[in-house]
Amino acid sequence: MTAGFRILPMPARPARELVAALAGMVTPHLSDNMSRLQGAAAAIRPMHGGGAKLAGPAFTVRVPAGDNLMVHKAIDLAAPGDVIVVDAAGVLEQAIIGDIMTSHAARRGVAGFVIDGAIRDAAEIAARPFPVYARGATHRGPYKNGPGEINVPVSIGGMVVRPGDIVVGDADGVVAVPQADAEAVLAAAREQKKKEDASLAAIAAGTFDRKWVDETLRAKGCAF
Repeated sequence: MTAGFRILPMPARPARELVAALAGMVTPHLSDNMSRLQGAAAAIRPMHGGGAKLAGPAFTVRVPAGDNLMVHKAIDLAAPGDVIVVDAAGVLEQAIIGDIMTSHAARRGVAGFVIDGAIRDAAEIAARPFPVYARGATHRGPYKNGPGEINVPVSIGGMVVRPGDIVVGDADGVVAVPQADAEAVLAAAREQKKKEDASLAAIAAGTFDRKWVDETLRAKGCAF
């Protein structure tokens, strides 16, 4: 098997209940509870319409800039509910997917795409709720020469994603939660949500306590 041109097996997928629970969290809460290190750059943004959320195990692909041969194969191999995550080196000169590929993937039950690269047929993708996150759009199509790899660790906007990681995307962007950390991250995110809900209730009631701001400034030596 040649490094750089190979298809590896998908590792064990996370439990569906765990994926569904993480899907119920917003990406800021997940990111905050991974020390803000396990999230894709802001340039990886939603290209689809309707605000549909993305969640599922990562089915990873690494391709040469501007080539999508292995992405086609990934659509054929991915299981329903998988998120196809493509490291296309962040290059925007050629699109990696478009209307036909996203339509075919959706028909097969793929949960969505995350592309560190470009798409095309942006208007058609924006008109549908099928989740697609990418760095940009271009009219220029891809090559289909290979090589490429499937189910290897990839880098997406500075975020390392391993096959089987739980990918969650919303209007704020994309995070990937390692399976080994998922239960702890979920519990911490739920606690953060409780605290933020309490803060919002206090704001609505006019009782929001802001004394921590002055306390922090004094502790850091600010004179006022």
